[in-house]
Amino acid sequence: MVDVTIRGAGILGLALAWVLVSRGAKVQVIDPNGVAHGASGGIVGALAPHVPENWNSKKEFQRDSLLMAETFWSDVDGASGRSSGYARLGRVQPILEDRGIALAKLRGENAQELWQGRATWRVLTASDMDDWMTPSPTGHWIFDTLTGRINPLAACQSLAAAIRTKGGTFDAVGQDRGHVVWATGVHDLDRISAQRPRMFGNGVKGQAALFALDRRDFPQLFADALHIIPHENGTVAVGSTSERDYDDATSTDAQLDDIVARARQFLPQLQDAPILQKWAGVRPRSRSRAPVMGPHPLDPAAYILNGGFKIGLGMAPKMAHVMADILLEGHDAIPDDFRPEASY
Repeated sequence: MVDVTIRGAGILGLALAWVLVSRGAKVQVIDPNGVAHGASGGIVGALAPHVPENWNSKKEFQRDSLLMAETFWSDVDGASGRSSGYARLGRVQPILEDRGIALAKLRGENAQELWQGRATWRVLTASDMDDWMTPSPTGHWIFDTLTGRINPLAACQSLAAAIRTKGGTFDAVGQDRGHVVWATGVHDLDRISAQRPRMFGNGVKGQAALFALDRRDFPQLFADALHIIPHENGTVAVGSTSERDYDDATSTDAQLDDIVARARQFLPQLQDAPILQKWAGVRPRSRSRAPVMGPHPLDPAAYILNGGFKIGLGMAPKMAHVMADILLEGHDAIPDDFRPEASY
């Protein structure tokens, strides 16, 4: 007997499968392309929070998910015997204008309450920094301790191995049994949009590069719209573009060359670091820009779990638990902004 069929072996489908099998459910995952074939097999892996102000349900949900990530990934890696590359080492951002210093300090005060004393957002000066930083014209930087990092492909592989240890199965094709959850990313957004009066969601291409540089114990950097992520395997990932229009979903081009050049300009350590990999993939973005959870728009008897876009890796732990509560207990705690009707 199968309690839940999950279509899609990306980060959201795998996270849900793990939570379900951990609670004793029988789960099958079906994906013709295998584990982490699409955007979930990327190289960046920034688990970064929204700014602690103008608080809303999306920011609260993300905070909760980032705070539960350490336990979530520790359990996954413990079961799989592999490493997801997770660590919560924080993030450093330059403050570009003098007026931004006071705003950053105010946000730090907000973080004390909104982040429940479990993470901090503070302003640093040059005396607080080492050589792992991007230039700041004000001589000030923001450092937050809620931001984490993960190796997306390794995390998906660890999840798949952990799911198998608890009896979960993987197939390229198969018959739907039990509850059905569609977590197929851009494929499903396109399928829904084709049958709706207006676009439900779309794919946004991203390009990134992986450098051979060991800064595994350092925080990630964010500057000039670039995420610079040191990974535990002795690499540094830099990304990414956001392309609504593209011809080839997996090719890299001059836009990535620009990212590499800017990153090397910011960080002298990257100037001589060889590039190990260039990556491109398409991330699923819902019309509402929020993740999508709930009854499937094309089949109310099934469910949708989608729209991770740039925050899917960080949102996955809590999204998985909320969806598992619905499937196993009938308890619905989906934020209104995440429901499919928000993207109609």
